[in-house]
Amino acid sequence: MASSSSLILQPLILPSTTPRAAFSRLVFLPRSLSPRLRAVSLSTIAMAERTKLPHVLTVAGSDSGGGAGIQADIKACGAMGVYCSSVITAVTAQNTVGVQGVHPVPEAFIEEQLKSVLSDMEVDVVKTGMLPSPGMIKVLCESLKRFPVKALVVDPVMVSTSGDTLSAPSTLSGYRDELFGMADIVTPNLKEASALLGGMQLQTVSDMSLAAKSIHKFGPKNVLVKGGDLSGSSDAIDVFFDGETCYELHGSRVQTRNTHGTGCTLASCIAAELSKGSPMLQAVKASKAFVENALHHSKSIDLGSGPQGPFDHLFRLKSPPYNVALSLKFHPDDLFLYAVTDSGMNIKWGRSMTDAVEAAIKGGATIVQLREKQMETREFIESATACMEICQRHKIPLLINDRVDVALACNADGVHVGQSDMQARTVRALLGPGKIIGVSCKTTAQAEQAWMDGADYIGCGGVFPTSTKKDNTTIGLEGLKEVCLASKLPVVAIGGIGIGNANLVLGTGVKNLKGVAVVSALFDRESVEGETKELRSVLERMLSSVSEGTVVL
Repeated sequence: MASSSSLILQPLILPSTTPRAAFSRLVFLPRSLSPRLRAVSLSTIAMAERTKLPHVLTVAGSDSGGGAGIQADIKACGAMGVYCSSVITAVTAQNTVGVQGVHPVPEAFIEEQLKSVLSDMEVDVVKTGMLPSPGMIKVLCESLKRFPVKALVVDPVMVSTSGDTLSAPSTLSGYRDELFGMADIVTPNLKEASALLGGMQLQTVSDMSLAAKSIHKFGPKNVLVKGGDLSGSSDAIDVFFDGETCYELHGSRVQTRNTHGTGCTLASCIAAELSKGSPMLQAVKASKAFVENALHHSKSIDLGSGPQGPFDHLFRLKSPPYNVALSLKFHPDDLFLYAVTDSGMNIKWGRSMTDAVEAAIKGGATIVQLREKQMETREFIESATACMEICQRHKIPLLINDRVDVALACNADGVHVGQSDMQARTVRALLGPGKIIGVSCKTTAQAEQAWMDGADYIGCGGVFPTSTKKDNTTIGLEGLKEVCLASKLPVVAIGGIGIGNANLVLGTGVKNLKGVAVVSALFDRESVEGETKELRSVLERMLSSVSEGTVVL
């Protein structure tokens, strides 16, 4: 028998939905392996490829109207791509008018439900909602000590959106003395935070920050005080406290009656993101964006005659005014090969904007940005609309550089802005919650501000000197790495990047650096398609060389 060192290995790429995912699925099989053994080996690999589903267990009450409680939790987790099981703590009779009745489930049966799920189904995160009695809190705490999970999200539900009491006042001490000390995050609204703090008045964002810090003293690792009911604010402001820093998270305030279940949904989305491995701040931000999107999408839904209607978690009940669900489809992998067109280069090489975009996409670009400084607005809109049709046909996102007006006119997928342009928060207000927003950043402070303003990604650079922006200060590879490590957003490197140095950029090895943005190396060339193909090949080889392959002998 030949030694393992003498075997000739033949690489085999398993099927993958994204180009980069394939590299982590690279395996090697001996060329001499018989067809039967190859089949057995591939079957073994396929079984090994089966990954555990992220799993959230919601411990909450049932809402007969379907807007809140476990119904909202299950729908929210499903929308976020996570499996959700449930332990029912109470059955309620409620609708859009209010809560007509509450029937708590016996504590012994709650314990039995918890044991059934936790002992068998590999739960990652537990999310709590309505816990009507102190005894239920004790049962839950004991169960979690017996069957530990990765994270606990506590939504201290006490009063329904309609103002009906759902939890006895005696549960306050149970939350403060027992459950909060086990929680990774608690998510009270203003009324709940006030009750937890003995009636403290919360009328300003400063009050919310003080409340978050005070609740943190009860033992949770993180606190999110939700400000949806804060009067006098044009934004929907939540305050997040991680034990060291208070963050104000701003979002658009959507005017709609369909707000029933927003708190349940937000907490469930946080749990879902945590079950997928997201850091806490990222989980909170993604969840807040989801709720804002869902509210905007659902604001004209007409269900029930009461003041608090439900909303559409799955974006399926009606046709949106624009593609509000797009931001849910945006993935950092879209930044892999980011092609930025240039009007001067198109003129130089005698090609139209649409020709440039079509060639870049055929060559393997994963996202396209139109940077146009010379066309009149009407001509730019016409060309951008044609480019949008091309990108939609190939399912490639299209962004416009700086021009929000053009993006709105052609229904582009988003806008990229620089530090001297319109703020990302303003862009978000103009475009709505369903669009992609990128911000150019050179410093960690700018990256932090982009995250606070609601951007989806940052473009970091210039990394190297570039002919397109001759006076642009470069930050080098170390500056790029520093910003990436500090950023809570995915990053695409920009500035002077091409075939000769793209490997140096990806070689920084920072996880949230998702790709490179390229101008001259693609568009200041005779063959845009050919240059894009070559650069993509370089990027893929680089990723393949640094990924961890599985060796099967």
